Amino acid sequence: MLRVTVMVSGGGTNLQAIIDAIADGTIRNARIVRVVSNKKDAYALERAARAGIDTCVICRKDYDSPGAFEKALTASAEEAGTDLVVLAGFLVVLPEAFVNRFEGRIINIHPSLIPSFCGKGFYGLKVHEEALKRGVKVTGATVHFVDKGCDTGPIILQKAVEVLDGDTPEILQKRVMEQAEWKILPKAIDLIANGEIV
Repeated sequence: MLRVTVMVSGGGTNLQAIIDAIADGTIRNARIVRVVSNKKDAYALERAARAGIDTCVICRKDYDSPGAFEKALTASAEEAGTDLVVLAGFLVVLPEAFVNRFEGRIINIHPSLIPSFCGKGFYGLKVHEEALKRGVKVTGATVHFVDKGCDTGPIILQKAVEVLDGDTPEILQKRVMEQAEWKILPKAIDLIANGEIV
């Protein structure tokens, strides 16, 4: 059974997609052992609590050095017996030592078709604003392994989503979540949990 720690910063819609996929058997041989948030008021924590999942808040500003923050993150993941770390809207750049500790065992969902609209500064609505500004006809989402770069790790899954006339960043964000993110993130976890991705 793959033990998953999910890291979040906001509403937790991707977390909910994972919870639902485990409940309905879409994700096999995996369970969420902990949800970590860097924000005390993240609604994702309520979603986790409702599902009976252990939660933990680790805010960067509560630590006097990056090293102390990294130690807290690592200790939390290790204490939970984590096999896989899933970044589901975790708006913090992971410390390099943490990435090294869990090398090949951290995945992230990004709301574009990498290598488009990714890297430093590209998160949340900004991604969709830039896609609309550029005039792309197709966008989507990507699940990738996390390495020391920003959105540079090996791609696991991608799903395209059509950009429609009249889209606003908010409308496009919702469509990308519903049609891509909530589908490919659970699928990637299932593939890893069942040895179909090494």
